[in-house]
Amino acid sequence: MTENPHLLVEQHGAILIATLNRPEKLNAITSQTMQLFESALHHFRDTSELKVMLIRATGRYFCSGVDMRDNSDEPPTVAKSGVEVRERHRLKTLGMHRIYDEMEHIEKPIVVAHQAACVGGGLEMSLSCDFRLAAQSASYAFPEGKFGVLPASNGVSRLTRIVGPHWARYLIMANLPASAERALTMGLVHEVYPDETFENDVLAFCQHLANQHAEQMGTAKIAIEMAHELGRDQARHVERMANSVLMLNPQYLAGVEKYVASIGKKKNNDE
Repeated sequence: MTENPHLLVEQHGAILIATLNRPEKLNAITSQTMQLFESALHHFRDTSELKVMLIRATGRYFCSGVDMRDNSDEPPTVAKSGVEVRERHRLKTLGMHRIYDEMEHIEKPIVVAHQAACVGGGLEMSLSCDFRLAAQSASYAFPEGKFGVLPASNGVSRLTRIVGPHWARYLIMANLPASAERALTMGLVHEVYPDETFENDVLAFCQHLANQHAEQMGTAKIAIEMAHELGRDQARHVERMANSVLMLNPQYLAGVEKYVASIGKKKNNDE
């Protein structure tokens, strides 16, 4: 019997929805998952009418991590040196490093919605998204520590940037899980919604993003990442440079003119 596609892609207005589609395997990530995901990501990037990408799943898990039994990407050989391990992470591992970099560079918002447990590789993918939304039943963990290794495709680098070393130690060194509410405290997720309304709440959030100014969103995504890497003085230069482009946009100028005119009209009516 032919297995269903590991990722389903559909369009909901200006929102591209990618759904992990292996609930019977706890949505474990395979080579096919990542190939289909990268194709969807490029379609999102290159299609101007698409404003937001939503990653979601169904079933008991959002994702249980990488499917260790999937050998379609590379043979199950044991690395013989530290160099080989590092190069595998960088160049292979289902193309994750390349794909996650592209997610962070695309100048459109990417949202991930965790309806249930998000573990290992699924959490690492989520860390490259711009917004992370959780249902109350969601939970988070990095099981790599049980095997004496680190989550090395965002699990240290991106996690620490988002939640800081304090909570990174909790998830990685202490190897403890976090509930949705604890994840909200950490800053790992942006919102926690009731399970009963989760799907509608997520779509409403994505629609809100789709209604925002596209140029401002794209510029903000770059500026925020740059400012995070810089000191305050240099970060202010980033702000100024970004606005020197945005504030010359004819749409912005027309909007300001309309707003000023409406204020003047209101003032005259009040008098």
